[in-house]
Amino acid sequence: MPKTNQSQYFSKVKEDHQFELIEDYVEEIADLYQTIGEVRSADLAKRFGVSAAAVSKFITRLRNEGYVESKPYRGIFLTQAGQDLAHKVAHRHQVVYQTLIKLGVPERVARADTEGIEHHCSEQTVKAMEHFIAGKS
Repeated sequence: MPKTNQSQYFSKVKEDHQFELIEDYVEEIADLYQTIGEVRSADLAKRFGVSAAAVSKFITRLRNEGYVESKPYRGIFLTQAGQDLAHKVAHRHQVVYQTLIKLGVPERVARADTEGIEHHCSEQTVKAMEHFIAGKS
């Protein structure tokens, strides 16, 4: 493979890595909101196994990028952009997971692998996986 093509692939992976934490946070906020209602920084810190300060810093980033709204002594809420991203991430997560299961990957391994793979799948790949799951060619 020529180096120019290879560097393009590495650039895409680098971009994916930079965005995956945003996707993880938005996905967790949506999940927690559905599970327990109002989401607090402490809930996210517990889920991610990080400090409340780390969560607070990242919530500021999410707010600046338009994915969440938060108020002091109140919960964290997804904006419409955050909800749209959470829906997209959850769908992609399910498609990747179902594909791994259909390939015969054990459930425990599929759950773990999905967490990494899901962030690096293009829309084309997700559509191809959907066709695979549905038994279409």
